[in-house]
Amino acid sequence: MSNSKQPWHHPMPTEQFEFMRDILAAPSPVGLEGAMTYGVLKPFFEKIAPSGWAVQQFKGHAGIVLDTHPDQDDMFSIMIIGHADKIRMQVRSIGDDGKIWINSDSFLPMTLIGHEVRLFSEDPEDPGKYRSIDGGTVEALGAIHFADEPTRTGARGIKKEQLYVELQIHGENKKKQVEKLGVRPGDSIILNRPIKRGFSPDTFYGAYLDNGLGCFVTAEVAREIAAAGGTQNVRLMFAIASYEEIGRFGSRVLAGEMVPDAIIAVDVNHDYVAAPGIGDKRMNPLEMGKGFTLCVGSIASEQLNTIIERSAREHHIPLQRDVRGVDTGTDGMAGVLASVDCVATSIGFPIRNMHTISEAGNTSDVLAAVHAIKHTVQALDQLDDGHGALHRLFEDNHPRLDQADKLSHQSADS
Repeated sequence: MSNSKQPWHHPMPTEQFEFMRDILAAPSPVGLEGAMTYGVLKPFFEKIAPSGWAVQQFKGHAGIVLDTHPDQDDMFSIMIIGHADKIRMQVRSIGDDGKIWINSDSFLPMTLIGHEVRLFSEDPEDPGKYRSIDGGTVEALGAIHFADEPTRTGARGIKKEQLYVELQIHGENKKKQVEKLGVRPGDSIILNRPIKRGFSPDTFYGAYLDNGLGCFVTAEVAREIAAAGGTQNVRLMFAIASYEEIGRFGSRVLAGEMVPDAIIAVDVNHDYVAAPGIGDKRMNPLEMGKGFTLCVGSIASEQLNTIIERSAREHHIPLQRDVRGVDTGTDGMAGVLASVDCVATSIGFPIRNMHTISEAGNTSDVLAAVHAIKHTVQALDQLDDGHGALHRLFEDNHPRLDQADKLSHQSADS
């Protein structure tokens, strides 16, 4: 549903788009997120942070948190979470013919064929030093001429065990040529396509919108709040988590370490209207270009959602309700998974072609999420009094359906 009487159209300036591209392009496969967190976002946080704010770092992972009120544990705290880790492929083995056999992780095998990748190899002679290898592509069949009839006609797909990286190795001792590069089982491989502006207005496409976009929104909210003078009564934690793509392990560690009172996760969502072949599933018609999405159901706090929705309405920001069942599917679960008592929800933006090299999104949706979170945080800051008002607000106002008003039928003409 849209909360705006006028179309929401906020073109993204070139400088802001380039910052988003830098975040999404940072090579940050699962477990090796430092390129995004320490290479792009930590310098940004340090640049925009007013005096007194601090970047928190951790031992076991490369996640970071920009904390507006370090060590002030008595304040009501709100953690906004994006996750830096990217889906990656990994080397499984090296064949005698020089093929580098890989896994497909959370990619559909058929979506990877022919795409350029970047392989990161640790120097076996100097552990801890990494090198990158460009020029490789993911292949499986070699050519249509070598495929069996069901695969050629599309009746059968490509299996993940068929995938390999082609480095065009030729000549003698092909396997040794690859091994001399230091390529070993476990090495990470990522898709190599930075985002570009799309054909239609406000659109863009490329790899790893999931979930560099959540990190971009988190960083932009931090920029907006810093420019507005910060908050007086609530403590903000702008978190960039790790390990989301393998089970959302990083955010639960952040929640366990920092014990926030509220969590707002920011992650990509699906454009169900444009998704092919799912009409019979009757999905909620989330659509790219119609605003940010707000999680309803699962562990999402109705009280927190109410404040977000009111803030969006007040500022004419379009909102789409996203229905979740058992699990939000995002870092919004971090609090309950870490056994932390907090209110939580998840905000997103519909994208197309998720987990492919050609994910597509809309910059207006992304900016809608930025502004919605900013205004929500500012509303929460005003609702608190520095003496526990927000704690009482959430503790004392759980919805009571036994007190719901009776509603009678009204005709369409009334």
